[in-house]
Amino acid sequence: MPRASVREQIVDAAFEQFHRHGYNACGVKLITDSAGVPKGSFYNHFESKEALALVIMDRYGETRHLDLLRTQKTAPLAKLRHHFEALAKDVVDVGYERGCVFGNFSTEAADHIPAIRDGVKVAFDHWAEAIAATLREAQEDRSLASTQDAGTLARFLLNAWEGAIVGERAAKDGASFTAFFTIAFETVLR
Repeated sequence: MPRASVREQIVDAAFEQFHRHGYNACGVKLITDSAGVPKGSFYNHFESKEALALVIMDRYGETRHLDLLRTQKTAPLAKLRHHFEALAKDVVDVGYERGCVFGNFSTEAADHIPAIRDGVKVAFDHWAEAIAATLREAQEDRSLASTQDAGTLARFLLNAWEGAIVGERAAKDGASFTAFFTIAFETVLR
């Protein structure tokens, strides 16, 4: 099996370290040590830690189970619930010790690093649009009675989800996820 390129080793290590420790706690040295490469090799592949963070956000976005929202033979609200259940499982599987990279970067770095703020905004916009498309399907097939703008509902759900993750990281008991699913699917999306 061929060995991963140095760039890929750095990206793989950064993905793990950023997700585990957050943006501010990860220096280039921690990332390169984790990758098993010399610190100087970092700058052969990335202009800055911020540039690497943007690559990590793209990679993280690929893990957000958006494919579940595109399942054609599943009812729209069931697709949406499966999407959030898969995300919840991801958090539970790591013992509630990792949040959402987008949310983490937003709270840690978006206020003072414009590139990260822009990257997080693009990521949240993409995710919210995928949710909104599913909600529009539910409105069209009348499984969702609400006539509220699908984009507004999607942004509300996304923000509520991010808040539920924060609650779970603090309590580690499932209560915030239970509250999210109860209010989202038994009240808001009825």
